[in-house]
Amino acid sequence: MDGQILLWIQQNLRHPAWDAWVLRLTSLNDHGMLAIAACVVMLLLPKVRRTGATTALSLILNTLVVNVTLKPIIARVRPYEVVEGLTYLGEAMSDFSFPSGHSAAAFAVAVVMYLRLPKRWGVPALLLAAAIALSRLYVGVHYPTDVLAGAAIGALCAFAVCRLIRKK
Repeated sequence: MDGQILLWIQQNLRHPAWDAWVLRLTSLNDHGMLAIAACVVMLLLPKVRRTGATTALSLILNTLVVNVTLKPIIARVRPYEVVEGLTYLGEAMSDFSFPSGHSAAAFAVAVVMYLRLPKRWGVPALLLAAAIALSRLYVGVHYPTDVLAGAAIGALCAFAVCRLIRKK
């Protein structure tokens, strides 16, 4: 079913006019760079420094769970390697598919921002995280379950760190 959803997206939602824009969007969080940048900016601003530290911890926990633990253990092959007829946009990836690291990192930071900052910052952060997650499907480098799991893991890391910080 995962593969069928990706083929449906390719056949019904992809459009050449959108491809370059979605590739730019998805590349914003390559290697977690957008998530890291958000942490650094918040760490540099005194009013949100504590939130910056919380997002950094959430991102570190997320990286340990996703990249160090789950991806190598589960070792799910990228969909463009096995779904017949699926064309991916961009470059081939060298790591495994499950869970989506882009989605996980985006949600690990966005959920902390949503929980700890005014909604005028938190809501756009969540919307951007969702857009990044959906872009991974559009370009064909992740299955829907990869993206859902990544978003859930990122959110769970954020909730866990926020709860831990609040208890101190």
